[in-house]
Amino acid sequence: MLFELIAANTWLAVSLAFIFSLLIGSFLNVVIHRLPIMMEQEWQLMAVETNLPDIQDFPKESSSEPTESYNLAQPASTCPSCGHLIRWYENIPLISYFLILGGKCSACENKISLRYPLIELATATISAFIIYQYGFNLISFSIVFFSWCLIALTAIDIDHQLLPDIITLPLLWIGLLLNSFDYFTTLPSALWGAVLGYLSLWSVYWVFKLITGKEGMGYGDFKLLAALGAWAGADMLPLIILASSLIGAVVGGLMITFSRHESQTPIPFGPYLAGAGWIALLWGHELTDLYLQLLIF
Repeated sequence: MLFELIAANTWLAVSLAFIFSLLIGSFLNVVIHRLPIMMEQEWQLMAVETNLPDIQDFPKESSSEPTESYNLAQPASTCPSCGHLIRWYENIPLISYFLILGGKCSACENKISLRYPLIELATATISAFIIYQYGFNLISFSIVFFSWCLIALTAIDIDHQLLPDIITLPLLWIGLLLNSFDYFTTLPSALWGAVLGYLSLWSVYWVFKLITGKEGMGYGDFKLLAALGAWAGADMLPLIILASSLIGAVVGGLMITFSRHESQTPIPFGPYLAGAGWIALLWGHELTDLYLQLLIF
């Protein structure tokens, strides 16, 4: 009954989606910051346990389990500059940053990165837009979840040039599961989208490595494109690859030209894949039809 009431009132649904997604955006900030650290700690611990000889800057005494657990819930959030424990009213999405804290730590008054409220705002805005565009239903909820994952992957890849399996692989399987009910495409198209998505970048990777002796991209990019193919279908892969490559080339060129970014410095490809995949899922068929019409005329 409540679900039907919300679904019947568009602006109520959009408002609830915006408010709830602000909270999700705050959680995504935690994921973006902590997940790479958790993965690094796990890798280091595994390296010590297997006695790998090439460990650098990792003290032997740290091979035991840490006394304080570090995960997405613990320890409590603190200021990275002074260690001030962040109180609940200092962690209200958007409101705390702009109205309570003024963008600074309440203890040491060091600036807090503007990216935190931007992630919250982007998450809420995208979610509200999807609910407004497609209604308050399971398909919209799926797209919203898809968007949350892509936001987290984009930020992590920008920071660390890393696309964690713990996000990309469940995203792939969930896409296949949803499309077994024909949510966005047929199951055969989703299955081949995953297979061809992975193999296409895998092939590019090995051709580039054989020619240059260097790695042009990471395995996380293969898995992300496989996940995008599982959601949008095999017929959307050309659009995703073309759009992400064009945007990546333009942005990379601008970074080299205007920000003194060295041409040899790696540029993460995940954000461009994520953006192109999101667009392809929402408007891929319309864009493809438009392109074919322009091509004919």
